[in-house]
Amino acid sequence: MAVKMRLKRMGKKKAPFYRIVVADGRMPRDGRFIEELGYYDPTKEPSVIKVDEEAAKKWLANGAQPTDTVKKLLAAAGIVK
Repeated sequence: MAVKMRLKRMGKKKAPFYRIVVADGRMPRDGRFIEELGYYDPTKEPSVIKVDEEAAKKWLANGAQPTDTVKKLLAAAGIVK
């Protein structure tokens, strides 16, 4: 099972809001997930990024692969380099 850290889109049309989740790579983007790690709100100025640092590090240590966007968000939050 390939576990990925990725964004789950929420919010309404033209006002996106994302949750950072850990999910099986075979599940759809907004489908079933294993754990919610935080959120990202690009509509605010400046953008809001809130991540549970301990849970994110635990999943990265267990082999979860972050998507490119999530990797950038984790770097912005100071969790990965």
